[in-house]
Amino acid sequence: MIYYIKYAIGAILMAVVLISYGCDTSDNGETSYGAMEVWLHDDPADFEEVQIFIERIEINREEDSEGWITIGEPQQHFDLLELTNGAYEVLGSEQLEAGTYSQIRLIVSREDNYVVENGEQKTLFVPGGSETGVKLNVHAEITEGIDYKLLLDFDADRSIVTPGQSGQPADYLLKPVIRATSLAESGHIEGVISPAEARPAVYAISDSDTLSTTFADEETGAFLLFGLDEGSYTVSVEPREEGFGTRDIEDAVVTAGETNDLGDIDLESFNENEEQ
Repeated sequence: MIYYIKYAIGAILMAVVLISYGCDTSDNGETSYGAMEVWLHDDPADFEEVQIFIERIEINREEDSEGWITIGEPQQHFDLLELTNGAYEVLGSEQLEAGTYSQIRLIVSREDNYVVENGEQKTLFVPGGSETGVKLNVHAEITEGIDYKLLLDFDADRSIVTPGQSGQPADYLLKPVIRATSLAESGHIEGVISPAEARPAVYAISDSDTLSTTFADEETGAFLLFGLDEGSYTVSVEPREEGFGTRDIEDAVVTAGETNDLGDIDLESFNENEEQ
């Protein structure tokens, strides 16, 4: 089931508690446990579909270099392009021993993935996906009685590359670019762009690095830049239809656990065809 964050962000943030220090045992000497839930979100890309088959998701404790714990076994395709602008999927959840977890990995089918481009299905190969998995470094502190929500923000546009030489096994290769963030330690930026017919892309930029991208809703113009670290960002709005200029909103501040609402952003006055 696909969830939409922008319609329930207040309730979600109330349920996410900031993670503090953890311990392996409770006061009575028994092993203590907390919960981890893993969310999948995506930035848009210039395809009609990006279908990834995820077999399972695993996590590893900091002091255990070999033992991986399964926290979800979706065994299904996910169209990453359905998981943009506030939509997400829960890949799995599990009770874990309290302590520090240093790595997470996605076990992805090597060959059962594809993209749809100009109405044509093309193969997408994941080197090592079903063997070593797609590994990410995290620093997740699991604390007794606390729900830790980990966001995996997939950047499909940067992740899908054309093979550099002949003889490759697929039309495209998937070299995942994924940002892992604790939801409790991140915030969000939202707004509404008009006219929606401009079909704008929206970027959160820190220094010269684009950290989050989304397309505004084509009917309402609403957008949500999700799961950003605390700090100040430039929000750049770039219409994908001709006849409109770009607009940059500087010093958009992100605070952990909060959503910065930029309100209405009017592109009509930036129409390049208007008479000055």
